[in-house]
Amino acid sequence: MAAVAFNEATRIYPGSDRPAVDKLELEIGDGEFMVLVGPSGCGKSTSLRMLAGLEEVNSGSITIGDRDVTDLPPKDRDIAMVFQNYALYPHMTVADNMGFALKMANVPKAERQQRVLDAAKLLGLEEFLNRKPKALSGGQRQRVAMGRAIVRQPQVFLMDEPLSNLDAKLRVSTRTQIGALQARLGVTTVYVTHDQVEAMTMGDRVAVMSAGLLQQVDSPLSLYDKPKNLFVAGFIGSPAMNLIEGEATEGGVKIGDYTLPIARDVLAKAGNEKTLTVGIRPENLSIAEQGIPLDVVMVEELGADSYLYGTLSGATDNEITGQQYVARISARQAPGRGNTVRLTADPEHLHVFSTSSGDRISD
Repeated sequence: MAAVAFNEATRIYPGSDRPAVDKLELEIGDGEFMVLVGPSGCGKSTSLRMLAGLEEVNSGSITIGDRDVTDLPPKDRDIAMVFQNYALYPHMTVADNMGFALKMANVPKAERQQRVLDAAKLLGLEEFLNRKPKALSGGQRQRVAMGRAIVRQPQVFLMDEPLSNLDAKLRVSTRTQIGALQARLGVTTVYVTHDQVEAMTMGDRVAVMSAGLLQQVDSPLSLYDKPKNLFVAGFIGSPAMNLIEGEATEGGVKIGDYTLPIARDVLAKAGNEKTLTVGIRPENLSIAEQGIPLDVVMVEELGADSYLYGTLSGATDNEITGQQYVARISARQAPGRGNTVRLTADPEHLHVFSTSSGDRISD
């Protein structure tokens, strides 16, 4: 096992005027499950490929354990990668696919067979060892790809969106299996996904990236409770956090005809800013007599709870193209479409950001 460190690692693709990954500074502990998450094009897969040796590092360095691997070829880095498309050999059996890398490394046949069998037991693949990949389901193929990585007993596992080809139900069960497997093996793992729910449920820590820059790295709960900036606030959470711009006034932020109370010390940090952005999670909103005015556009009834979608009353945007906000309320309270409701927020769970810089200013 080994720790991993990106030390201001930068990748600039030829012909590009900005880095795909810009001075990435990230330490991953020995045995840690680190998830890189962000929208398409944010640099997360490029970062993983830099670690794997599949992309050049233009400046900075990458270390695995106490070795600088920046200029080492992939085969000398002691890593194993699980790809999005599984990359199984169709003419080989499951056992041969899993043991192929060991065969190329001249591992004795008896040891090779034992390591393949041990991995198959771990993954529930014993009965499929003599089958070809075409006879397996998507989830089983994904487990074979995992098995091929496990038998190599590497220092680091690298996983590039391995669940994206699975259907929604199988994706949920398989991510649980991967998390349990990683905890059991204790191998340092770097996992890339664009799915923030996947990131939040699997990672010991999560690194959020945008436009090649690391935005925040923290535990899933800390990212949810204290997002560092507007990007992280809007990206982490499902449904997303409501981000509402308002006028900074004495005692709060004015949204529509309602002034949302904000602590004086938080307002003091805003300095002379005339506009602040308030972040409120859907579960921290409730219907009240006084509050933010919302015109209801749609109600999603989910049994015990309902999601209320709407636009700010008096907003010039129409209900289709305008910014929508969401509140999670009791299904028994749900108003009908077209009604106007007032929403109040739990003051303990307000997030206040500078609109100009995007940085968090509340504690």
